[in-house]
Amino acid sequence: MSQTNRVYSGGCIDRSKPLNFSYNGKTYQGFDGDTLASALLANGVDIVGRSFKYSRPRGIVAAGSEEPNAILQMGASEATQVPNVRATQQELFDGLVCHSAKGWPSSDFDMMGLLGKVGGKMMPPGFYYKTFMYPQTMWRTYEKYIRKAAGIGRSPTQADPDIYDNFNQHTDVLIVGAGPAGLAAALSAARSGARVIFADEQAKMGGALLFSRELINGRPAMEWVEETLTELRQYRDVLMLPRATVNGYHDHNFLTIHQRCTDHIADKAPGGQIRQRLYRIRAKWVVLATGAHERTLVFGNNDVPGCMQASAVSTYINQYGVVPGKQLVLMTTNDNAYQAAFDWQDSGRDVVAIVDTRSQPQGEKVQQAHLRGLNVITGSAVIEVKGSKRVSAVLVACINLDGTRVVGEAKTIKCDTIASSGGWSPAVHLSCHTGSRPQWKEDVLGFVPGDTIQQQLTAGAIKGTYSLSKCLQEGFSAGQEAAIKSGFTDVGNHEIPTVERLTEEATMPLFHIPHTLATSRAPKQFVDYQTDVTAAGIELATREGFESIEHIKRYTAMGFGTDQGKLGNINGMAIAAKCMNKSIPETGTTIFRPNYTPVTFGAIAGRNCNDLFDPKRYTPMQQWHVEHGALFEDVGLWKRAWYYPKQGESMLDAVNRECKATRESVGILDASTLGKIDIQGQDAREFISRVYTNAWAKLAVGKCRYGLMCGEDGMIFDDGVTSCLAENHFIMTTTTGGAARVLSWLELYHQTEWPELEVYFNTVTDQWSTMTISGPNARKLLAEVCHDIDLDRDNFKFMDWRQGTVAGVPARIFRISFTGELSYEINVQANYGLEVWQALQAQGKKYNLTPYGTETMHVLRAEKGFIIVGQDTDGSVTPMDLGMGWCVSNKKPFSYIGKRGMNREDCLRSGRKQLVGLKTKDANVVIPEGSQAVADPHQAIPMTMLGHVTSSYYSECLQRSIAMGVIIGGLDRMGETVYYPQADGRVIEAEICSPVFLDPKGDRQNV
Repeated sequence: MSQTNRVYSGGCIDRSKPLNFSYNGKTYQGFDGDTLASALLANGVDIVGRSFKYSRPRGIVAAGSEEPNAILQMGASEATQVPNVRATQQELFDGLVCHSAKGWPSSDFDMMGLLGKVGGKMMPPGFYYKTFMYPQTMWRTYEKYIRKAAGIGRSPTQADPDIYDNFNQHTDVLIVGAGPAGLAAALSAARSGARVIFADEQAKMGGALLFSRELINGRPAMEWVEETLTELRQYRDVLMLPRATVNGYHDHNFLTIHQRCTDHIADKAPGGQIRQRLYRIRAKWVVLATGAHERTLVFGNNDVPGCMQASAVSTYINQYGVVPGKQLVLMTTNDNAYQAAFDWQDSGRDVVAIVDTRSQPQGEKVQQAHLRGLNVITGSAVIEVKGSKRVSAVLVACINLDGTRVVGEAKTIKCDTIASSGGWSPAVHLSCHTGSRPQWKEDVLGFVPGDTIQQQLTAGAIKGTYSLSKCLQEGFSAGQEAAIKSGFTDVGNHEIPTVERLTEEATMPLFHIPHTLATSRAPKQFVDYQTDVTAAGIELATREGFESIEHIKRYTAMGFGTDQGKLGNINGMAIAAKCMNKSIPETGTTIFRPNYTPVTFGAIAGRNCNDLFDPKRYTPMQQWHVEHGALFEDVGLWKRAWYYPKQGESMLDAVNRECKATRESVGILDASTLGKIDIQGQDAREFISRVYTNAWAKLAVGKCRYGLMCGEDGMIFDDGVTSCLAENHFIMTTTTGGAARVLSWLELYHQTEWPELEVYFNTVTDQWSTMTISGPNARKLLAEVCHDIDLDRDNFKFMDWRQGTVAGVPARIFRISFTGELSYEINVQANYGLEVWQALQAQGKKYNLTPYGTETMHVLRAEKGFIIVGQDTDGSVTPMDLGMGWCVSNKKPFSYIGKRGMNREDCLRSGRKQLVGLKTKDANVVIPEGSQAVADPHQAIPMTMLGHVTSSYYSECLQRSIAMGVIIGGLDRMGETVYYPQADGRVIEAEICSPVFLDPKGDRQNV
């Protein structure tokens, strides 16, 4: 297993540790320290996949996250399959198995490639919009084959065997990137005593210094890197995250980091170890030192395997000891790329020519090339590549001074590798995630981060600073400034390392190499390798009327791939600008969005899978319920006692018994699952008034009030009782299943609509255990265990709350009722819940205290006509539809959520479905919930539906069935008869009535 492109010395690999791996079923060998890409190049593998649209053979272009072609399928077993792994970021391990993601029967010989050759000209941008519209009857057939051709890689069909993790952290300074600027920033911030996290997507820290031959303090740059890392490891509050890509930068300095913990060890993480982790970081200050990506140039057939970035050539030679070819032609618009030719020559391979598009370059590296005896061709460009599955030659021709046209005859130069460099594009992606728009900088020939409201600094190449000495200066300065702004003062003075400065001439602003033929007639000139976007395609888009760069992006799919256009976007914008006779700043740039690179579903989910994906939540009284024979139902994530059957009882028997006992004496319900949100702040009252439909300005301390919450559309989405604990302190209760949604809703409106209000929310559902005692003897029972609260009717009124002790435990007691009976809701610290519950059970024996579950609760509340959100509502009913207009106040000084929605024409029209009560003509027949109402049971199908049943039960107390439902115009149809046809042929007849079946005046709850 010879590695034909491996040199015998140099690089950061360990040649004493060979590693075997498989690619497309064939075994190869690399070394410890290799990436999959460097190992493939070392073994002379040219083709690593096929292009998305034309199925052209593609080779490795880059060495980092900007790589567009080497997207492989990984996995030795079905369970460990991972699609779309970037070979340049996957470290080699022994036993690695991978395949190319596209190509049938293989990537070397792909049948779709024939179609791309023959029909390529028939697939311009937007061809699918124009081609597959007619006839409409053929769309299903088109879709089948389009879907078959689309996509890269495949998902596993078996469960993932690995463990993933999430981690939440706060830090003073977060530094993104561990190149020279990032390391300098980390060092200066750490010396101040600040908490520092710095992350880099590569396995080794150092960034561009990993392949650089520059000297720092007169020694190899990597020695300075190692010294810096050694010092940083000594600081307790410094966290270094290698193999960690910062994928998202969100508001308020919230960033997500995807770390590949064991991807470099084996196909499956070793026992007990995490495969990947997603960090969620909140930082006081962020320093972006993300570097820059080198732009390849756009020229004819520039996608043939063997075409590479100049910097990638240097990376593979200096970092991995791999020379990806034998004969090199370098095309460049700048001095920096000359280093690739020097590295190639130093490795013992042949540099055929350096083609410099500038007419008279005079920089120090240019002079060095002449001293080395290299053939430097100036004022010229490679206009076309020859070769199919590997570069075999290039056409070189003279171009005019501004690079817009060919002015000389093309000559052929034989070679097998082309390195090109059109300059560097600052990696501004993260800076865009929070809405900041990049700004074009002419002296950099790239976009740099624009203004931002985030607490963010930048340093190094992301600012267009490419000099090593200036990168170090900016890094130390940014780290120091971030630490000072985070509250640290002991930062001291930092000695900036010395670096030899070379004189470099300006980069030529050239993005698209001209050809002797028109762009549309010339060989394909690729801008975006991954989505097969060509220069001709962009020109066509502008001719067809697309002028906004965002529209051009979407029409051509430029930047749509997994690489997010890291190599091609600037070239594409420049080509579009030229076509429209605009400057690049006038044309603008697209805005990058998270994620910077793909993130696995496993890392996003973390431990929230299997049992933790849908965890079972229990109240403190769970064991008591089990011991007393309760059956349970799922409400949200909670296990709630459903009913407590005794020996020989059916569900109906048990519920009837529980209802009767509660109405006649006293019952007890475990209500701990109700959502509880603690709301505080000087604007808490105002905020509550805006989210509820009714008024809250005058709610006094010690009082409670029922409220409805609506969406913007005016439809009810939750309800509950909110109590005033202090002038600026409230406790809000929500439905069990809606607690998380309501909390998110409150946070959303506070953060996005009313950030000026000083109000804070905390979920306290788990902190309080709640038990409700209801029935005529509820006051007597409470008096047995509560001796420090006056329970007299006039001193502790309905909708009041008091603080005291129950069974010796500090408690909040609310006199509210969901049964229509005299009720007290007792809240104690959750750890004492079972103790208080048992004390009530002991004292309640004399009153025949009966535990009841959710089914009995439903019957009791239905007897009183109380709604349950999500059962009696379905997202299409307003308060007025429920006959609850009394719970809406239109006199509040500030509007409330849903006011405009419920005043839309549709919400005010007659004929809306409205909530009513239903009494069956046969008192013993219970209408099945969901049954549809019709006016004429003999009408032919399809019958005209009037509404449906939302709640339906048998009431032991009323000795008949009761139901609630929505009926078109129901509030005006009292006393009318409706019919409910059933699937078994029966028709149930019911009379429309008030939904309040028991105690319409509310006397029972006010005793």
